[in-house]
Amino acid sequence: MPQDELQSGYLGRRFEYAAAFTAGLLDPDRAPPDAVSGPNGKVAVKRYAVYRNNVTVSLIDALAANFPATLRITGPDFFRAMARFHIRETPPTSPLLFEYGRDFPDFIGRYEYAQPMPWLADVARIERAWLDAYHAADAEPLASATLASTPPERLADAVFEPHPATRIVRSRFPAVTILAANRSNAPVGRIEAVDPEDALVTRPGLEVFVRHLPPGGAVFIAHLISGEALGAAAAAAFAESSEFDISANIAGVLQAGAFTAAPPGR
Repeated sequence: MPQDELQSGYLGRRFEYAAAFTAGLLDPDRAPPDAVSGPNGKVAVKRYAVYRNNVTVSLIDALAANFPATLRITGPDFFRAMARFHIRETPPTSPLLFEYGRDFPDFIGRYEYAQPMPWLADVARIERAWLDAYHAADAEPLASATLASTPPERLADAVFEPHPATRIVRSRFPAVTILAANRSNAPVGRIEAVDPEDALVTRPGLEVFVRHLPPGGAVFIAHLISGEALGAAAAAAFAESSEFDISANIAGVLQAGAFTAAPPGR
């Protein structure tokens, strides 16, 4: 038999074994595959169960590392039980563990036992945005002097280039305040905030920052990110909130390092 046919057959058998081995790793009710055998040729039920448990525990630990505030809010037992259900529903698709959990906030929003904490999913969404910002590409933030050099008559046509790390999370709850109270080991007191809070997540340098956006700020930044000009973005923000302050919001996005360039138009 030609060498290439032998190699093809070998690779095919390896693929079939891998597919059979992984099929039941996240399903505790599924029997171990017949291909997994012990020294005496019997199906290695206990050995497979140990490996299955190690995989699940590793993924739970990854979620706990990616969502520390969510973990602190719920407590370890609740979090690990919730994470276990999520893992069975949504297996990982990337070998990079920091990528795992993109669907976790949406799962929390559907999770029956998390319904008494309706803000928890939004806190998790900010944490996911924090992680994505941390791993985003580096870029030099837009300097205020660069924008100041734009002729006033052309400022409304300025189009901003978003920084790779910039993220916005909108919430009907005080999610930014809740997150801030639970991202450290300091004692958490009573949280008095009740109003909706939108978050701006940026990483202008080495550190990720989460800021509570003022009225209209999320709409303003979202329109700029989508490629709309400054004037159109400001109009959309004014339409949402009469309290929108264009000067304060421009200063805020510059300070946050949310954008990298603002050419005078396209």
